[in-house]
Amino acid sequence: MALPFVKYEGLGNDFIVVEADDLDALSPDDAARLCDRHRGVGGDGVLLVGPPSGAAAATMRVLNADGSRPEMCGNGLRCVALFLATRKLQPEGAEGALSLMLSTDAGPRGCAVTWTESGAAGEVTAEMGRGEVLGELRFADPALEFAHISMGNPHAVSFGPALTSAEVDRIGAALSRAVPGGTNVEFAEIIAPDDIRVVVWERGVGRTQACGTGACATVVAAALAGRSPFGAPVRVTLPGGPLEIVVAEGSLEVSLRGPARRVFSGVAPGLSLRQSVP
Repeated sequence: MALPFVKYEGLGNDFIVVEADDLDALSPDDAARLCDRHRGVGGDGVLLVGPPSGAAAATMRVLNADGSRPEMCGNGLRCVALFLATRKLQPEGAEGALSLMLSTDAGPRGCAVTWTESGAAGEVTAEMGRGEVLGELRFADPALEFAHISMGNPHAVSFGPALTSAEVDRIGAALSRAVPGGTNVEFAEIIAPDDIRVVVWERGVGRTQACGTGACATVVAAALAGRSPFGAPVRVTLPGGPLEIVVAEGSLEVSLRGPARRVFSGVAPGLSLRQSVP
């Protein structure tokens, strides 16, 4: 009994990619075991890649490191797009470019992928859907205001000076607990209208190197507040590196551009996909 996987990362946000005909075949407990950095493979989440659905080349489901199921993951989307483009839809070892659609819990997402000759690394531009304003949130100590934005999954975005790692952990965890269903939390510092630094506390994971949907939500909030432009690239620098975000005025449709990289492949002993019952 062993489970084949491929490890991918996008700006240090790392994932275990598993192919599954049945997306319910991996239990939340087994996903958490895989993500354990001491006793498992290690990762911020598991990306389950299922069969095509309509016009989509595949179906993607995300499981967080604690086994919970978020609606969407921008860095995971780029990793799955690179996996499909270089391992499934094109011969391995060929340099190229490909556009494809993925079905996600947040709806269909289009991706344009370019990759190096080895297929181990690439750039992905992903259509992330529309940003939606959910309201505002407040935190008491210290006094902080957050724009509550959905990118298919919820984000609370605050603008201000950089916080310490301990403050990010404390405030992120407390605010997420206070919101029904939880929320991701972004702490953003605007360097210039087209240059934002962000630290993310992710629901179900904690502080991570990067969060694609969090970067998108941050630019949506910044543009709506008049701090960043609509219709032009905004560089969002996370601990793991930069992403490029464009938010359309009016529709709030968002595109994200950033890297993805294959790290290694292997098998996880003692784990397997559950057999579906007819």
